[in-house]
Amino acid sequence: MTGAAPRWPLAVLVFSQVLSGAGLAAGITVGALLAEDMLGSTGLAGVPSALFTAGAAVGAAGIGRLSQRRGRRAGLILGYGAGVLGSLGVVAAAALGSVLLLFPSLLVYGAGTATNLMARYAGAELAPPERRGRAVSTVLCATTLGAVAGPNLVTATGDLALAWGVPRLAGPFLLAAAAFGAAAVVLAALLRPEPLPQPAAPAAPSAPGPTSGPRRGLLAGTAVMLLTQLVMIALMTMTPVHLRAHGHDAQAAGLVIALHVGAMFLPSPLTGRWVDRVGPQRVAAASGVTLLAAGLLAMLAPPHSVAGLAVALVLLGLGWNFGLVSGTAWVTEALPPARRATSQGLVDVGIALAGATGGMASGPVLAAGGFPVLALVCGVLAAVVVPVAALGARGAGGAR
Repeated sequence: MTGAAPRWPLAVLVFSQVLSGAGLAAGITVGALLAEDMLGSTGLAGVPSALFTAGAAVGAAGIGRLSQRRGRRAGLILGYGAGVLGSLGVVAAAALGSVLLLFPSLLVYGAGTATNLMARYAGAELAPPERRGRAVSTVLCATTLGAVAGPNLVTATGDLALAWGVPRLAGPFLLAAAAFGAAAVVLAALLRPEPLPQPAAPAAPSAPGPTSGPRRGLLAGTAVMLLTQLVMIALMTMTPVHLRAHGHDAQAAGLVIALHVGAMFLPSPLTGRWVDRVGPQRVAAASGVTLLAAGLLAMLAPPHSVAGLAVALVLLGLGWNFGLVSGTAWVTEALPPARRATSQGLVDVGIALAGATGGMASGPVLAAGGFPVLALVCGVLAAVVVPVAALGARGAGGAR
């Protein structure tokens, strides 16, 4: 696609992201707390994050494959529909006190979170290569309004849940069901034309694969997103548990997570321009440095200091933003259109599995060594992003 991105489909994507952002925030705000209450164990509090990120892996593969065959609109609608079903399942599981229903519901809910992130690829399809970073960041930034509002509605949605005879911590999942459903309706009714139109004829079977430069860019961009996702999920998931263990209530945790989610998405327009100007390699390296700083600050922050943890979580979100925007642009640049959506889906499978690993490992690490040890481990892993970006830059001939 050449020229400026069509305004109408991009505007529809932006609107749907505003709606679905609230659904994305539900699980990360109260998922660990809900599991801790239902399972009776801090060591298992990371299970919800692991489950819905594992579900996101399955969802990403299915959405990518369907998007390649039927277009982006069909893939996104299917994913948000799954998010609605999973959210309602979590509410039912909490009401019934059923762990057996909770686990599969979290897996299905994960498909909704995968859809929210995969919408960024639709934004990339709507822009020429030199503006791809900005298009991706526009779609990501739109998530900010809903994602920041969601955690701050913990009390209101909890009161609503109690009024309906449902445990308070299930309230945000009621909001998630409504948010994902509204996003699906908007896309079904308004997303025209299709961001990824189907080719008039199938691609030639003898089409060559990517050369060594694009292949290295694909691998580097993927590795950057995998590492940043693992680190972000691990540290973010255990922060509400850490806060509650030191006497802070759910509203304080909601505020910290809201600031974190804002940092994940709000800087996206500036990040996109930065990627377009200097190349994804340098922005990816900055991601590693920022995430390392977040881990060190979280390690050193006094347990009673909500402000200190909030700053650490803001840096965590910012570093993740740098990694996701730069990695997405890098990967999209390296893939031919004939297999772009399918390959992007597989990349997001890896991202989701990395998040599942971080979520699953975070609970035992917290239980065994405490929050400072978890933060230090996350910081060290984040530092690996810097040499990965440097190796990828060599294959691409350096930054632009």
